[in-house]
Amino acid sequence: MTETESIAYDVVVLGAGPVGENVADRTRAAGLSTAIVESELVGGECSYWACMPSKALLRPVIARADARRLPGLSQAVQGPLDAPAVLARRDEYTSHWKDDGQAGWVEGIGADLYRGHGRLAGPRTVTVTGPDGAVRTLTARHAVAVCTGTRALLPDLPGLADVQPWTSREATSSKSVPGRLIVVGGGVVATEMATAWQALGSQVTMLVRGKGLLPRMEPFAGELVAEALADAGAEVRTGTSVASVARENGTVVALTAAGDRVEGDEILFATGRVPHTDDIGLGTVGLEPGSWLPVDDSLRVTGTDWLYAVGDVNHRALLTHQGKYQARIAGAAIGARAAGDPVAAEPWNAYTATADHHAVPQVVFTDPEAAAVGLSLAEAEQAGHRVRAVDVEFSSVAGAGLYGDGYKGRARMVVDLEDEILRGVTFVGPGVGELIHSATVAVAGRVPVSRLWHAVPSYPTISEVWLRLLEAYRG
Repeated sequence: MTETESIAYDVVVLGAGPVGENVADRTRAAGLSTAIVESELVGGECSYWACMPSKALLRPVIARADARRLPGLSQAVQGPLDAPAVLARRDEYTSHWKDDGQAGWVEGIGADLYRGHGRLAGPRTVTVTGPDGAVRTLTARHAVAVCTGTRALLPDLPGLADVQPWTSREATSSKSVPGRLIVVGGGVVATEMATAWQALGSQVTMLVRGKGLLPRMEPFAGELVAEALADAGAEVRTGTSVASVARENGTVVALTAAGDRVEGDEILFATGRVPHTDDIGLGTVGLEPGSWLPVDDSLRVTGTDWLYAVGDVNHRALLTHQGKYQARIAGAAIGARAAGDPVAAEPWNAYTATADHHAVPQVVFTDPEAAAVGLSLAEAEQAGHRVRAVDVEFSSVAGAGLYGDGYKGRARMVVDLEDEILRGVTFVGPGVGELIHSATVAVAGRVPVSRLWHAVPSYPTISEVWLRLLEAYRG
């Protein structure tokens, strides 16, 4: 290992995923010299093992399901998906796991890219161990931003290491379709990957420890998705814990706590995420390795004046779009502070991440889609708000019928009865992912229900569900 020169920058960013890229983009726009450090591929988890490949796998599944609901088209799409073609398109969306284009983008904004493992080595100092073993020391005049994201959490189960289980990475990058796939978990990754691989030809068995799917959403979301998965041929077992796993002559065997034996060709554990902070030198600045990093609303780590934690590592909202939102705010705050602006923490300025508290949107790209923003009914009640849930079936919406025969879905808005604003909105049904931004505007903007009456939805579209919700609220 050879140590080379120390190089000074205004800002050093650890991690070149979407979050790190956006921090660097904003600090460069503010005129600050910026270094960005990446140990894998520029573009990060989202580009190569999460958002983009998973949605590339799911899009043909959803398109076929939509087509099958339309008379005149349904008979033409009854056959199986062309799995090799779907996987090939997925590979194109990941740029075949090459990052030349995104590395070129970093160069284009005027940031310097360092490939290697970056670690904090004290305040405002980062060492980078390159692929050749050479060590460079980078110092930051103003800020270091930790944007290293998360990694999959695997449970401590007997036999797990020998099984070589799938995590989300293998589930989105597999080069072939397993004949039988066991999916352990009931959250977003589990439901999306169960949807994709069942449609591509796997026989999927879901083992879900909880009472249902998508436990962070309204209960009806998980119920409708579970019903659709069962209709597609998947088996969904709730209230089922895995006690041990093994591989017997190439077959994965999962034994449940109840003693049942479940067999598959591969097994996916979608059982949560942990912060990717175990080996980035947190101990050198008085922080616990492997921990989540608490931050203020400008994304600055609590108790520091130079360290920022942006995206998943701060555990505020583990979503790419929220991480990019945070990155824009963190970059602006770093730039302002470097220029001598004290960055007042006012609710609606460019330096304060308020959406993470009350207006986080998410879409689950299953069939049907599930989309939500803000608080569920249970969360709103637990927070002490006096609220009322208003539910509407999409069968009452003319545009939903045009979308396809047998359109099934439900909408809920959670109304604060004191302020008469929306605390949360949930949609479940085909195509509802494109509805959620309207709900996000209403929740983030605290738009009074009385004003929503004057936001007229076009007819006939599924957006008319807003009118039905408001009519149901008024009674």
